[in-house]
Amino acid sequence: MSRGSKVADVAFEEAVPPPAAAGGVQPFTFGSEAFRPTAALPALDRMSERMARRVRDVIEPFARLKPRVSAAPVAIRRFESWRTEKPEFTSLHLYRFRPLKGGMLLSVEPEFVSWLVDAFYGGTGAVVTKKSAEFTPTEERLVVRLADALTNALGEVWSEVMPVQLQATSRETNTAYATLVRREDPVAVASYTIVTGAFRPTTVDVLYPVSSLRTVENELAAKVLDDGGFVGNEWRERLTAALGNVRIQARSVLARPTMKIPELMKLAPGDIIPIEVPAFVPLLVEGRVVAEGSIGEVGNRAALKIQRVTLRSLS
Repeated sequence: MSRGSKVADVAFEEAVPPPAAAGGVQPFTFGSEAFRPTAALPALDRMSERMARRVRDVIEPFARLKPRVSAAPVAIRRFESWRTEKPEFTSLHLYRFRPLKGGMLLSVEPEFVSWLVDAFYGGTGAVVTKKSAEFTPTEERLVVRLADALTNALGEVWSEVMPVQLQATSRETNTAYATLVRREDPVAVASYTIVTGAFRPTTVDVLYPVSSLRTVENELAAKVLDDGGFVGNEWRERLTAALGNVRIQARSVLARPTMKIPELMKLAPGDIIPIEVPAFVPLLVEGRVVAEGSIGEVGNRAALKIQRVTLRSLS
């Protein structure tokens, strides 16, 4: 065999995957596996919806107007993938988050901070383009106040599910120095989009290490089955708002005459069928009697005056 053919044979052997070992064991490369979903995601999504309302209340005093805030579904991503999408100059706030075995990272766009300073001090509200790689002393004070207010609101939302303690540990303005987890580790990203009308839509991100969420996912998953996350009044308001615009068809039956089939077959235009209108006629919604009333007239239109309300099926 020539030297060239030996090289070809070696290349072919390296291209073929090694055979499975005894017992069905397959070769595996660490880091190539997909992220395993965490049972905490549904609970995090629910908390994000509640947090969106808190973010609105936090932003309003700074912006001098009521913003619109929406929460995106919580996504699992590699930390490095999230970090590369952010500009190098970003306001990052790292907090210790107990009982999670790890921290929590809050990210705010610097342009939004500059706009908030302008709005807070009665500026024109013009869109600000942040060119420098550092905050002014006024922006520095405001962004710290903003971050603390947001994390306090986040702690209140979490405390409705389980007791938590947040403590600020560090702050960075360069994404390269963000040290929440290792670059290849997965993080759960909760994003809140803020629309003020005067400023372009901006996003505030909250990051949790997935490894930290694993330690409390049983508690969070249990809360998904418990609707106690919403207090009674809040649940009633949400249900009322959801049903408020539903349109239903209501009708009334004035009479139900009976006749024999031969009489029915002999009907012709001009025939008169005698009926007796009762004192009270039913108001029907989806086949159910919801009220009874008397027939009258209002503004040259037939009308039904409700005499009593009832709920029963009409056979």
